[in-house]
Amino acid sequence: MPFELTPLRPFRELTTLRDEMDKIWERFFGEMPTVEPFPREWTPFLDVSETKNNIVVKAEAPGIDPKDIDISLTGDVLTIKGEKRQEKEEKDENYHRVERSYGVFARSVRLPLEVQSDKIEASYKNGILKITLPKSEEAKKKEIKITVE
Repeated sequence: MPFELTPLRPFRELTTLRDEMDKIWERFFGEMPTVEPFPREWTPFLDVSETKNNIVVKAEAPGIDPKDIDISLTGDVLTIKGEKRQEKEEKDENYHRVERSYGVFARSVRLPLEVQSDKIEASYKNGILKITLPKSEEAKKKEIKITVE
């Protein structure tokens, strides 16, 4: 009698169990509005691009006060840290709702080449943090042209 090996997929079983529990609750209580008691961790999305003279990092940080953002460069690692504080209040004749969310975030990016740390500039406009890191003169000279025969 041959034995059959099946791969262990614990997360798939957990997801299936969660779906089954949700169905049981829906049958018992009816469809409930989805409310997350603990919002998922939030980190800003980053775009990193390179021009002839600069490395440009853009981070989506809507609703964050620029005073709550800290940018640092240690070696070749750029780190963006911040704190998000948000409070939303809705009032109507029949209800009053206040939602608050707070949290800290940190994103780090290893830079592909050396930059001039004393000339780094940062700006914030329309929820986008833009960090311009000028390349060092040494990094600019590393360009190698390929000849085609």
